[in-house]
Amino acid sequence: MPSRNATLALYVGGFMGPFGGAVLGVLVPELQETFHASRDAVAAAIPAYLIPFAALQLISGTVGERLGVTRVIRTGFIVYAIGSLIAAFAPTLNIFIAARFVQGGSNAFLTPLLLATLAEIVPPQLLTRAMGTFASVQTGALSLAPLIGGLLAVVNWRLAFLLSACVGVALAIFTARTSGGAPPRRRERASMRSLLTRRLGFLCGCAFLGYATVAGVGYMVSFYARDEMGLGPLERGMVLACFGAAGFVLGRPLGSAVQVIGRVPAVIIGALFSALCVAPLGLTVTPWQLAALWTLAGAGSVLLWTGLNTLAVEAVPENRGGATSMFGAFRFAGSALSPYVFLPIYNVAPEHAFFACAVAACAIVPLAVAIRTLTPEPAVRPYPATP
Repeated sequence: MPSRNATLALYVGGFMGPFGGAVLGVLVPELQETFHASRDAVAAAIPAYLIPFAALQLISGTVGERLGVTRVIRTGFIVYAIGSLIAAFAPTLNIFIAARFVQGGSNAFLTPLLLATLAEIVPPQLLTRAMGTFASVQTGALSLAPLIGGLLAVVNWRLAFLLSACVGVALAIFTARTSGGAPPRRRERASMRSLLTRRLGFLCGCAFLGYATVAGVGYMVSFYARDEMGLGPLERGMVLACFGAAGFVLGRPLGSAVQVIGRVPAVIIGALFSALCVAPLGLTVTPWQLAALWTLAGAGSVLLWTGLNTLAVEAVPENRGGATSMFGAFRFAGSALSPYVFLPIYNVAPEHAFFACAVAACAIVPLAVAIRTLTPEPAVRPYPATP
């Protein structure tokens, strides 16, 4: 059994990737004021983080498997901390955007390798529970990031990036101490060719749609809360945090449920339930209605990502890091491209934008069915009495 400290560090590290992307959504008005820029100009910092985060994950997992996972993770945390410090003290918007590129690029070598490492150290009968916890941590990051950012923005928005730098340094030190001087784990057989499978391709399609349409549209919820309800940064952060609150509470129970109902059924149920909750967001008239639907969408998202994460870490056992990084590349590409697809619709009619997200999320269902036809579900094994 892995130590609690080891798994905790993996979960905290997994939190940092989505946190880095989502924290900006609630800070856009404050950044506009600081840099005297338009909303669209500041919003460019969102894909500035997500594009390198997604693009480099096409290769980061395989690179990590070859160079040594521990070494790559430790280096990634250090570079992430440097990028966070540059963002915190950036005097101009251009420098801030450049710092976001550094943050996103470094996190590309963290999130997939942390997920792959978790799958390596957790016993098979506890895998879906661990994936549920990891999914809840990442879902929570998407929502708690705006809340944390909103709280810190009350004092100064730069504190959000100073916090990220401190966490990055702490995780780098912890990784160095727990590695015990052991040589980095290598897999000479790891290759990009092993990732060219139809099963992983369908999984990547699901990942792209899942983040483009549900988990990655918190920016629209933030805009809607401000534009239609007049909420400030702290109130917007509290509404957005509801998405992750459901994940934190339900992550482990839903992980257990996935072991019983199966990976693919969990993906289908999670996608449809999330879509059902996202569709009416643009019709809400009070913060309570908006928060309630966003909370339910968070619960559905955790079920969806527990199933998808488990399928991803099982997809290519000989190159687990490469498979999870390829999967992550498409997942966060969905977040990066989402504003370009849905924000123009939102600017015309917010209710149409949320409905379009829901319709697109339903496209996950046929992809999940295709995955099931390619590979049967593993035999269901109950969890032991104690974790």
